[in-house]
Amino acid sequence: MQVFNEAPSGLQVAPHEPRILAAGYQIGVREVSFGQVHDKPSLMLALMSGLAITGTFGHNWDALYDVLTDPERLPDRLALLLCSYTQFRSHHPHLSLDLETALLDAQREAAAQGRQLWLLTEEADADPDAW
Repeated sequence: MQVFNEAPSGLQVAPHEPRILAAGYQIGVREVSFGQVHDKPSLMLALMSGLAITGTFGHNWDALYDVLTDPERLPDRLALLLCSYTQFRSHHPHLSLDLETALLDAQREAAAQGRQLWLLTEEADADPDAW
């Protein structure tokens, strides 16, 4: 099943070549790399970089939610590609739980606004034939 054929639903495994597939569906892609994240400050910096947040950002979960649900900041159809997320989640379970709460709340609010926010996990060393 092609992930972009369905409405976004929680965290989903990214398909092979997600950027190319998203382009075919006219879906914007933003990539957040978790490879160098080891605490909340480095997580917020990774999110700022991946989401291209400029200006003021509160470096907290509410600020992240606000960015992800603001139709002026992000496209109506967006895939947030979470790179190396499984490893991050296993090393930082409490931090990933807080992050997932903010992401899933934002996904639900985006849907209520008539927008789509896919949350896709991608592992750098994953075997593409396994998808």
